[in-house]
Amino acid sequence: MDEHDISYYIETLILLAGAVVAAPLAKRTGLGTVLGYLLVGVIMGPVLRIVGGGNQILDFAELGVVLLLFLIGLELTPSRLWSMRQEIFGLGLLQVVITGLILFALVLMLRPQAMSAAIIIGFGLALSSTAFALQILEERGERNTEAGRRAFSILLFQDLAIVPLLAMIPLLTPYGAGMEASPVRDFAIAVAAITCLVLVGRYVLNPLFQLIGSTGAREAMIAAALLVVLGSAVLLQVVGLSMAMGAFLAGVLLAESSYRHELEADIEPFRGILLALFFMAVGLSLNLDVVVNHLGLIIVAVPCLMVTKGILIYGLCRLFGSTHNNALRIAGLLPQGGEFGFVIFTAAAGAHIFSQDTASILIVIVTVSMALTPFTTYLARRLESEKAEEEMEENFENAGSDILMIGFSRFGQIVCQTLLAGGSDVTIIDHSADQIRNAAKFGFNIYFGDGTRKDVLLAAGIKRTKLVAVCTHGQATTDRIVDLIHAEFPDAKLFVRSHDRTHTLALRKKGIDFEIRETFESSLAFSRKILETLGIDDETAREIVDDIRRRDEERLQIQAIEGFYAGGNMLHTKPVRPEPLIKPKRASERLDLKDTAEAGE
Repeated sequence: MDEHDISYYIETLILLAGAVVAAPLAKRTGLGTVLGYLLVGVIMGPVLRIVGGGNQILDFAELGVVLLLFLIGLELTPSRLWSMRQEIFGLGLLQVVITGLILFALVLMLRPQAMSAAIIIGFGLALSSTAFALQILEERGERNTEAGRRAFSILLFQDLAIVPLLAMIPLLTPYGAGMEASPVRDFAIAVAAITCLVLVGRYVLNPLFQLIGSTGAREAMIAAALLVVLGSAVLLQVVGLSMAMGAFLAGVLLAESSYRHELEADIEPFRGILLALFFMAVGLSLNLDVVVNHLGLIIVAVPCLMVTKGILIYGLCRLFGSTHNNALRIAGLLPQGGEFGFVIFTAAAGAHIFSQDTASILIVIVTVSMALTPFTTYLARRLESEKAEEEMEENFENAGSDILMIGFSRFGQIVCQTLLAGGSDVTIIDHSADQIRNAAKFGFNIYFGDGTRKDVLLAAGIKRTKLVAVCTHGQATTDRIVDLIHAEFPDAKLFVRSHDRTHTLALRKKGIDFEIRETFESSLAFSRKILETLGIDDETAREIVDDIRRRDEERLQIQAIEGFYAGGNMLHTKPVRPEPLIKPKRASERLDLKDTAEAGE
């Protein structure tokens, strides 16, 4: 191994160490992992010059964005994607066109350029960072919110817009270079490639995965997953589309596959480490000399870009019906330049539309705007008006299983863990957007919905379920759900979390199949541990707890007939002497009364 190889491995180790340190520190300080990785890249590259080759690493690390879009595609069936067409081709199209035109005008005002250069700069800066935005949405568990869905629609159209933007570069090249290219031919080739991808996805991929899965070769399944993602990405890049778009289409085509969850599990580790590498590479590729030499221009251009895009995105989102708070969140999430701007500006410089120095300045502007994104999302949150709990999109696609759980409280989470460990599939619905966001961070698949509504229960598959577990917090909400299910779905088997003893008695009157107070069994387990700590042996402690459980049940039965204050004699109000339930050392014998009388004489 030569010295060059050793230095390469050392730099790789340094980057991995930086990722290990940056992620938890950035999380703990509330900055988010994206900014943490970015700062590590800046420190190790331009500042300390420990690691070089940022642009080369960036080319490779863009695979992280590709894998991210594949995973997003896996969650979007073609029917759901079609239902988003208005936001993708309406909101997304208007954002790119209007933002591009206004930035084009601002470029001519702030730094006069040739018309062709201003067009490329304006529309190149109109694109936002898919990697940054989606990573922030994922960290906060907001991908399925109304704001997250609309932000994704804008980003998806921006990815589509890369194709015509790159196609414009040869047409805008000085001296008419590239005029021989045929846009009609290029379009036909792109359509043919997408058609080929769709046909392969529909008729080849499922049989392929079924064949590999039958062999039980885990490593072959992982290799096949990477082959599908990268093959689709490369195919579309070869015909002039983006790699990210190819991977996204592959994900959509496999969204209804029975192997969807396995593919997601196989790809996720690669996606995480490559995205971390991507963000660090952005920091590594920052050119400090360009920053120093054009500091004044960058200081003016970055806020001008972000404020302009933020205002336009906010206005367009409001025009399409977003609330003030959701429009603010989207505007705070997408004001930066995007990673595909690097590709467009580099290609434009290579075609002599503008100089390499101009391309470097633009790349620095995009990079700095990316670095400021966590702060703009924080600022947007601070500017939100006080409002009732956020509403998410009610989408119950693929819902329905043997068990329907309503409410994902702490109680419900423990129940869910037990059911999943037993091999049962659980459909979970909850009405708290914050609860769903938090659960999404841990990978739970929860549907947003109000369990007190009949249409929500039907959409969640209550007619197909074998058992309904009501694990909601409030007693009033629980009672409404129980009453609704009894009235509309009388054959449903109902297991209910009870709030307290009074609630237990009320639920039993309703004739539910099973109930349990949320604190009862945990209190018994807690008290048994205390008894054991005080020196009582395990068996005796267990018998004492069993006796208390039996007494409690008997008292409930008495209360159900005679009233809440009945059965008081079943309670222990003083220490029991001698120790209860301790077996005598020798068995008792029956005394004969005649023998006793004779002994008395």
